[in-house]
Amino acid sequence: MSAQPETWLALCASDELVDSGLAVPFDVVYQGQACTAFAIRYQGQVRAYLNRCTHVAMEMDWMPNRFFSSDGQWLLCATHGATHDPLTGACAGGPCNGGLTLIRTQEDSGRVFWQPQYELRAVDF
Repeated sequence: MSAQPETWLALCASDELVDSGLAVPFDVVYQGQACTAFAIRYQGQVRAYLNRCTHVAMEMDWMPNRFFSSDGQWLLCATHGATHDPLTGACAGGPCNGGLTLIRTQEDSGRVFWQPQYELRAVDF
């Protein structure tokens, strides 16, 4: 059986992601449901997660594309106040049922890419 080549999908230009700044949203299908995801930069590293609270399945941002706490150290669920580590998605406090769902990313030649995986895929238009 031959291995499938890895598929990486373009997400944004690298300079669109500023440390502890605004997120770049993108649409995905997760476990058969259309939902949004977001990419952020923290301590120079790019991370992407489903925009889904682990406590109750609803979007987390307190304003469009704003996930960071006022000090820029945590990702927040605006509704429930849960805090998550920006690099791992792990729950750091508040009502969490585990960590955020991480989406694989890579940065190359001034662009950020994400990889469909498991039960996560691109939205078909």
